[in-house]
Amino acid sequence: MNPRAAIDRAFEVVTRRLDGPLMVTLVVLAALSLAVVYSASGQSPDRTLGQARNFTVAIIVLWVAARIPPQQLMRLAVPIYIGGLALLISVALFGDIRNGARRWLNLGFVTIQPSEIMKIGVPLLLAAYFHRKEDGLNFKDYVIAGLILLIPTALIMRQPDLGTSVLIFASGFFVIFLAGLSWKLLIAGVVAGLAALPMAWPMLHDYQRTRILTLLDPNTDPLGAGYHIIQSTIAIGSGGVFGKGWLNGSQSRLDFIPERSTDFILAVLGEEFGLVGLLLLITLYLIVIGRGLMIALNAPTTFSRLLAGAITMTFFTYAFVNIGMVTGVLPVVGVPLPVVSYGGTAIMSMFMGFGILMSISTHKRLVST
Repeated sequence: MNPRAAIDRAFEVVTRRLDGPLMVTLVVLAALSLAVVYSASGQSPDRTLGQARNFTVAIIVLWVAARIPPQQLMRLAVPIYIGGLALLISVALFGDIRNGARRWLNLGFVTIQPSEIMKIGVPLLLAAYFHRKEDGLNFKDYVIAGLILLIPTALIMRQPDLGTSVLIFASGFFVIFLAGLSWKLLIAGVVAGLAALPMAWPMLHDYQRTRILTLLDPNTDPLGAGYHIIQSTIAIGSGGVFGKGWLNGSQSRLDFIPERSTDFILAVLGEEFGLVGLLLLITLYLIVIGRGLMIALNAPTTFSRLLAGAITMTFFTYAFVNIGMVTGVLPVVGVPLPVVSYGGTAIMSMFMGFGILMSISTHKRLVST
C-alpha cells in the first residue's frame, strides 16, 4: 500500500463514525471559544491551553461515544442512571462544600461533579423506558417517568445547583414530551406548577430569590446582585454592529465583566465582535440544532429518536438560558454558554452527547434487546 493510500485509509478509519456537518460546526465553535477565552482571560496562555486540553479530551470522549452502537447505549442506561444516583446521594452525605454548595465528591484520586453524569443518564434511561413501552403508554408510565426525572433533579437542587437542575429537568422533560405526552397532561402540569410557585418561593435560597427579584430591576442593587446583568448588557451594547475588535474590549480588559471566561463570556464576544459576532454564534448554534433534529427525525427506533431529540433540545436550552441570562431576560442561574465557555466537565458531557448523536446518525439499525 502506498503512503497516500495508507493515509486515506487511516483517515477513513478515524472519521468513519463521525457526522461531517456536525463535527465541522463543533470545530468552528471550539476555535471561536479559544479566541474569546484568550481575550476574556487577559490573554492568559495557561487558561487558553487549559481550554485546548478540555477540547482535546472532549473530542476523544466524542469519538469513543460515536462508536458505541445505540443498542449498547440502551443496555447501559440503567447502570449509568443508578450509578449517577448513588453518587448524588454520596454527595449529599459526604460531598465537599465550596462557596456554600455541596456539589463535588472527592474520590481520593480525583474530584468529580456527579450531576454532570445525570445530564446523559436521565434522558438515556427515559428513552430506553419509553422504547420498551412503545406498544402502548398509560398514565402510570408517565408517573414512573416523572419519578425517574424528579428524583435526581431534587437531589441536585438541594446541593444547591439551580442551573444544572434546570438543564437535567429539561433533558428529561424533552424525552417525555417527544414520547407523546398529552397536551392535557402538559397544560395540567403547567397550571399545577404555577399554582405551586407561592409554596416553592420560601424553599429557595436567599441568593436565588435575590436573583429573581433583581431580574425585574437590576438597578435596585447595582453593586450587588444586579451587577452581573448591568455590566454584561453595557458590554454587549457598547460593541455595536461590528464590535471593538478582538482583544480591544474595554469592559473585559478593565475587569468590569464578572465570570467573563465562563458564564458571562457572551458579553465579551458581543463587545469585541458586535452584532455580527453574535449572529455568527447563533447561526452556528442553529446549524447544530438543525442537524441534531434531522438526526432525530431520521432515527430508526423510538429509543434513538427520543434520545437524539432530547440531546438536541437540551443543547438549545443551554444556549437559550445563557443568552437570556447574560442579556437580562432570565435570572442568573449559572449556566455556561455551550461549547464556548471555559470549562472541563460541562464540555465533556456535552461532547459525549454529540458523540451519541453521531452514533445514532451512523448506526442505522438498532438491534432489539
